[in-house]
Amino acid sequence: MNFFEHQDRAKRQSRWLLIMFALAVLAIIAAVDVFVYFAIGPDPWILFWATVITGGVILGASAVRTLQLRGGGGEVAQSLGGTRIDASPSDPLRQRLRNVVEEMAIASGVPVPEIYVLEHEQGINAFAAGFSPADAAVAVTRGTLEHLDRDELQGVIAHEFSHILNGDMRLNIRLIGVLFGILVIAIVGRKLLYSARFARDSRNAAPAVLAGLGIVVLGYIGLFFGRWIKAAVSRQREFLADASAVQFTRNPEGIGNALKKIGALYAGSFLTADSEEVGHMLFSTGMGYQMFATHPPLEKRIEAIDPSFRPEELERIAREMDRHAQARKAEAEEAERRRQAREAAEGIDPARLVTDLGSLAEQIGRPGMEQALTAAIMAAGVPAPLERAAHSDEWAQELVCSLLISKDPEVRERQLLQVARKLGGDSEAQVRQLHDALSDQPRAMRLPLVEMAFPQIRRRPEPELVAFMRLLEGLARADGEVDLFEYSLTRLVNVLIRDALRPAQARPAGRRKLAARKAEATELMAILAHYGHPDDSAGAESAFAAGMAELDGQVPAMPEVKAWAGRLDQILGRLDDLRPESKHSLVAALLCCAAHDEQVVDDELDLLRVVCALLHVPLPLMRSGEAR
Repeated sequence: MNFFEHQDRAKRQSRWLLIMFALAVLAIIAAVDVFVYFAIGPDPWILFWATVITGGVILGASAVRTLQLRGGGGEVAQSLGGTRIDASPSDPLRQRLRNVVEEMAIASGVPVPEIYVLEHEQGINAFAAGFSPADAAVAVTRGTLEHLDRDELQGVIAHEFSHILNGDMRLNIRLIGVLFGILVIAIVGRKLLYSARFARDSRNAAPAVLAGLGIVVLGYIGLFFGRWIKAAVSRQREFLADASAVQFTRNPEGIGNALKKIGALYAGSFLTADSEEVGHMLFSTGMGYQMFATHPPLEKRIEAIDPSFRPEELERIAREMDRHAQARKAEAEEAERRRQAREAAEGIDPARLVTDLGSLAEQIGRPGMEQALTAAIMAAGVPAPLERAAHSDEWAQELVCSLLISKDPEVRERQLLQVARKLGGDSEAQVRQLHDALSDQPRAMRLPLVEMAFPQIRRRPEPELVAFMRLLEGLARADGEVDLFEYSLTRLVNVLIRDALRPAQARPAGRRKLAARKAEATELMAILAHYGHPDDSAGAESAFAAGMAELDGQVPAMPEVKAWAGRLDQILGRLDDLRPESKHSLVAALLCCAAHDEQVVDDELDLLRVVCALLHVPLPLMRSGEAR
C-alpha cells in the first residue's frame, strides 16, 4: 500500500468514523430514553427533551473539544504534560532525539515537526499528533530517552513518521474531538458522584449519588463505544506502521528491540497521565488491560518483526537495562555519527547524489535507507553558523532571508535595506554573515535548510509570520523579477506557515479526478519541461511528451511557457483538489518528465519540491545530478 492508497484509506476511515459515531450517539440516546422511561415514566415530552439534551450535550462537547484541538499537535502534547525541547538542547539525550527527528523529516520530505518530551513518564512510549505535517508534533516519554539506544529510538520515530505520512495523524486527532462527546457523559457522572461527597447530610446526597450512578452507567455505554471505535480504527494501522519503520531504517532490530524493552520494563509503555483520549495514537498501549485494546498484543508485534522471538528473552533484557547508560552513551555516539557522515560526504559529490527517479513515486510516504543516509550526510555537512541559525529562535528568520540574497551587489544592498527596515539592524548584519556562509553551499541544501528552521519560525505570533511572508516576497522581487528558486522558497514558506496557522483547514486531498484538471496538469508539465531544458526547445518538448504519455497516454502540443509564476499559483491551487490516486498519477508523470534526459537540474528539483509541498505530497529527499 503506497502513500496515496494510505491517504485514500484515511479518507474512507474518516467517513466510517462519522457513521460509527452516529450509531454510538443513537445507542446512547436510546439508553438514556430507556433510563428516563423507567425512572420518571412514559411522558412523551420528557422523553423528547431527554433526547434533545443528550444529543446536544454529545454533539456540543465534540464540537468544543474539536475547536480546542485546532491549534494542532502541540496542543495534544502539552495537554499530556509535554515540554517542548530547546532548538539546541544541552542534554545529549534530547540532542540525539532532535537529530533523529530532523534527519527523518528531511529524508521524508516533510517539515521538521515540533518535539516534546513527557518528562514525568517513565514508560517507553511516543506519539505524533497534528492535522498536517506543517503543524505536526512528535512526543516521546522520558523513559524512551533513557532506555532506548539510537537505533531503537530511530525505529520508534520512524513508526511515528509513518503515521504522519499516511494520514493517520489527522484521523487520530479528529478521533479525539469526535469521541470526547461520547465520553463526556461518564465525566459528568463522575463529577456528580464527587460533588455528593460534600453534601451536608445523606438525604441531600442520595439524589446526587443516584443520578451520578445512573449517568456513570450510561457513560460507560459511551466508553464502550468509544473504545470499540478506536480499536476498529487503529489496530491494523499499528502493524503497518511497524512494517514502515523497518522499511525506512532497514534495521528490524531497532524497532524490535524497542518493543522488547517495553515488555521487559517494569513501567512498560503505560502513562501516569490519563491516556483514555489519546490511547489510539500512542506507539504502544498507554493503559492496562481493557476491552477493545487500541494496539495489537505486544508479543504479536514483536513476532511480526522477529519470528524467532521467545518471551523468555524479556527477563534477560530487563536485567541488562540501565537508564543511565544511554545518557553516558548519547553524546559520544552523536559525535561519532557526525564524524562518519562527514567522512562519507567527503567522498560524494553532492551535485551527483540522486535517487532513482523511476521508483521515487512509489517511495512517497515510504522513504528508505538511501534517503535517511543522504539526510544524515546533508545534515552533517551544514556549516556550524548555518546550523546554529536554523536551530535558533533568534536567527531562524534571518537564515531564510539570507537564502534569497542576490550575488549582484546593487540588488543585495536593496534587499539588506528591506531586512533592516522590517527586522532591524542586528538582523541585517546577521543576514550578511549567513549569506557569506552560504556562498559555497550546494543549492540542493537550501530548501532543506528552510524545513530545518521552520520549527523555530512557526512559534512566532501570527502578525509576525504574515509580515515575514511579505518580507520574503519583497526580497524575491528586489531585482524586478522572480526566478524559480525564489518562487520555490517563498511558496514553500507560505504553505508551511498557512498550514501551521490554520491546521484544521489543511487538506491532504480533494475529490476531483485528474480528467477534470487535465488543462492545469498539461500546463504544469510544460513549465517543468521548460525549466529542465531552458536552452533546448527540442529537449523540452521530448520531456513534456514523456511526462504526458505517462500521465494518460495522450500527448497534446506543448503549451507556451510565459508569465508562469502567477499562473503556477492558480494551477497548483486547483490541482490540490485532486483525489489521492490522481495526485499519484500526476506526481509519477512529473518525475518521468524530469528523468527523461537522465539528468536532474536544480530548477527541476526545486520545482518538484515546491509542487509536491503545495499538493501536500511529501517528496523523499533527492539531489540534482544524473538520474538512474
